[in-house]
Amino acid sequence: MSPCMPHELNTPPAPSVLAELRAGTHTLHVALEQRLPFFSDSLDLPFYRRLLAAYFGFYQAIEHELQRSASIPPGFDLHARLKAPALEQDLQALGINPKALALCPMLPALNSQARVLGVLYVLEGATLGGNVLRKHVAEHLALEAHNGCAFLYIYGEATGRNWKSFMDFLSAVPLDAQARNAAVEAACSTFSCFEQWLERQEVLL
Repeated sequence: MSPCMPHELNTPPAPSVLAELRAGTHTLHVALEQRLPFFSDSLDLPFYRRLLAAYFGFYQAIEHELQRSASIPPGFDLHARLKAPALEQDLQALGINPKALALCPMLPALNSQARVLGVLYVLEGATLGGNVLRKHVAEHLALEAHNGCAFLYIYGEATGRNWKSFMDFLSAVPLDAQARNAAVEAACSTFSCFEQWLERQEVLL
C-alpha cells in the first residue's frame, strides 16, 4: 500500500463550484433579501414602479455588458436568459419609459469565463423566488404578467428546470481553484453592486 494512501483516504473531496458560490455569497444574499421591500406594508403601486425602475437600471446595464463580453462560456444561451426585456415590458405597462431611466454605472468585471459564471449564478438564482413574489404582488397590487409582473415570473413553470440546467452547465465548466475564487468574487461583487444601486435609488428597507 502506498504510504500516501491513508492521507488520501482522509482528505475530504473538494467542494463543488456551486457549493463554493453558495457559501461565499450567503451573507450578502441574506442581507440583501432582508432589505427588499416586496413584503413590506409600504409597497404600494408607486413604490413598486420605482422598485422595478431600479431593477431595470441594474439588469439593463449588466446584461448589456454580458452581451458585449467575449468571455461567455461556449454553449451558454445568454439570449434566452435575459431579464431586462421582461422588465421593460412591465415598465411600459405601468406607464414608465425605460429609455428615460438611469442605468447602474458600477458593475462587476466580466473579463473571464469564471467571473461571467459568478455573475450569472446571481442573476439566475434570483429567479427562484419569483413565483412567491409574483403571487404576493398579484394579491397585493392586482398585477399579473400582462400589466406589470412579467419579470417576477419570467421563466414561468420552467423556473425549476432552468435553474437545474444552469447548475448542470456550471458544474460542467472546468474551473481550477483560482477560477473558482474569481467566480465567487464576481458573484459577491454582483450582490454588492446591486445592493448599492438599489440603495442609491432609495428602494430598500
